[in-house]
Amino acid sequence: MQIHQSKDIDQLSLDFARFLIDYANAKITTNGAFSVALSGGSTPKRLHILLASDAFKDKTDWSKWHFFMGDERFVPFADDRSNAKMCYETLLDQVPVSKNQIHFYQTENIEPARSAEQYEKLLRGFFAGKQTGIDLIILGMGDDGHTLSLFPHQPVIHETHKWVESFWLEAQNMYRITMTHPVANHAGAVAFLVAGTAKQQALKAVLQGPYQPDVYPSQIINPTSGELHWFIDEAAAALL
Repeated sequence: MQIHQSKDIDQLSLDFARFLIDYANAKITTNGAFSVALSGGSTPKRLHILLASDAFKDKTDWSKWHFFMGDERFVPFADDRSNAKMCYETLLDQVPVSKNQIHFYQTENIEPARSAEQYEKLLRGFFAGKQTGIDLIILGMGDDGHTLSLFPHQPVIHETHKWVESFWLEAQNMYRITMTHPVANHAGAVAFLVAGTAKQQALKAVLQGPYQPDVYPSQIINPTSGELHWFIDEAAAALL
């Protein structure tokens, strides 16, 4: 595990953008392509805007990238709660990528369970025969220690057979659909982006507390043969 600490969320976004472009370019040089799972939330939004800016837009071959989504709220694409909508608006519509490079969840005109089955089939087909799965999975962490749609005390935390699962989350009155921990732990690398004072308690518990994945699901993310990176800012790291 590697911890990268930045002064604030702006510097964190800049530091991770540099890391991401270097990592992607290295994978493109070695393998001819780069796969990444995006995340929703405010910190990834800042990252996307930075990647699409003049400072970074021309520093990689976007035609070699393949985009996946870690998890999604089961809402129509036009809904402002959609992770896909945010990713298109802030990044994918701003850089030269084609539709066949974007592999997101189907959340319209389909049942959640069927959507999960289709996405698992897509993932298994895309990474069949490869030593690792997605090259890099970008994750956030909630104030409660959740990541992806692995919320505290939900059975999906311990799912080991399915790569993708859908479930009804009563607290949010909606279906969620998510990659499970076996997918994250089979990745070439996982990078958590965590910023702000609201994350202090959970970050300390996840990194330094006893192993309690039902309470702090982020603890279950630990790549078996890949890299684990935590990009954190000073505010989030104050209790470490």
